[in-house]
Amino acid sequence: MLRRLYDWTMSLAATRHAEKGLAGVSFVESSVFPIPPDVLLIPMVLAEPKRWMRYAFICTLASILGALLGYVIGAYLYETVGRPILAFYGKEHAFEQIAEWYNRWGGWGVLFAAVTPFPYKVLTIFSGATGLNLGVFVLVSVIGRGLRFFLVAWLLYRFGEPIRHFIEKNLGLLFTLFMVLLIGGFVAVRYVF
Repeated sequence: MLRRLYDWTMSLAATRHAEKGLAGVSFVESSVFPIPPDVLLIPMVLAEPKRWMRYAFICTLASILGALLGYVIGAYLYETVGRPILAFYGKEHAFEQIAEWYNRWGGWGVLFAAVTPFPYKVLTIFSGATGLNLGVFVLVSVIGRGLRFFLVAWLLYRFGEPIRHFIEKNLGLLFTLFMVLLIGGFVAVRYVF
């Protein structure tokens, strides 16, 4: 089933409805869909490199709107919709374990999930279910998702096909390294300076 979803998503990149498909996949990926929008973003930027900013913007905006849907699912539909989605990803028991911690540090979690391959939808639902401050949630989503999609699109624009293989192979490592540097920078500013 997952392979069919992946193949279907990839086939959208070659159609005249690619931008609508990119927006749709970006939207639902932030709350329920298992395939990341990168599988559409990558071939679209490679096909039309000069439109990289437009594609990254579509991806980012739709993803943030979808994240708000995930937040609503968590806040208002956790028992009926949110819990089964989390169960699908094997995270239903993690909710109780991290709810208290999450209310304190959840903004960092959302930022981490927004830029890494971690299932972002899990934290959008957690955010609504635990009542994470909506302003914090939106701010870190804009920063994280914007960073992720604009960086991927720019790298594809700048370096073309060779960077595609590098990004696909090392996406998790690259974004994890970036997060370590980002968080380390905040810690250094707070405690050192």
